[in-house]
Parts: sequence; C-alpha cells; structure tokens
Amino acid sequence: MTMESLEQQKKTAEVASGHVYVMTHSFFSDVIRIGCSPEDPIKHAEILSSQSPGEYTVAFSLQCANPCKVKKQIREYLNAQEYVNEFYQVSPEVAKSLLKRETLRIPTLNT
Repeated sequence: MTMESLEQQKKTAEVASGHVYVMTHSFFSDVIRIGCSPEDPIKHAEILSSQSPGEYTVAFSLQCANPCKVKKQIREYLNAQEYVNEFYQVSPEVAKSLLKRETLRIPTLNT
C-alpha cells in the first residue's frame, strides 16, 4: 500500500458525518460499489463518472454519523460476494436492505 492510499484511508475513517452509498455502474449490471463520502453522493458519482469510462449512478444513500464505519460493517456482511476492492456482486436491493437494517444500530442524521 502506498503512503497516499494510507493517507486516504485515514481521512475517510475520520469522517464524522456524511453518506454511505450504493452505486451501480453502466458497464456492470450485477456489480455494485459501496462507499462513504462527506459529500453529496450524487455529486460524488458525477466526479467518479468524469474520471472513468461509463457512468456511476447512486442506487441508494444514507446520511449518517460515522459513514465509513457503517460502510465497513456492510462490507463485512458482503465479504463473500466481494468482486474487487469496493465492488460487490450483489443486487442494489440487497445492499439497500442491509443499510436500512443497519439504521437500527447507527445514528442516522435524517430521522
């Protein structure tokens, strides 16, 4: 792991509030991306789309405290379905269901 990626991981782990999101990509119908961002996830999807071929679309997002910790928990649930890095071979509905279930355990900001 490079120093840059370690710094990025540290920054995202310290996000006090923001969004956990589930994104789909125009090239992959059965793969989703799960991530966290202090920014608006739709704007984040636009930035990602401008930096790569194809387009990202937000399938679901949840505004909450400690979004990167929530993302980590969701990733642990989906570990067996991991495709590569932040991408998982599950339907957006499955990920959305997990996020909604986790809202019972995490402090959301839009309750």
